[in-house]
Amino acid sequence: MKKSEPTAIALRPRDAARALGVSERTLWEWTKAGTIPHRRIGGCLLYPVAALERWINQQGNGQGSKP
Repeated sequence: MKKSEPTAIALRPRDAARALGVSERTLWEWTKAGTIPHRRIGGCLLYPVAALERWINQQGNGQGSKP
């Protein structure tokens, strides 16, 4: 039986941009503006998957900031 890889709880910028279907530059602009949920842990910028999912759902409901 093959072991499955653990599910990521946070994404690095390149992976987050790819998952959202936007460029890394767009993701960076949203990050600088505080539009998209993110966390800095040490010197690492991360995008929590659960927070991104909530943020995406809010965009369709007219809640939260629009990118």
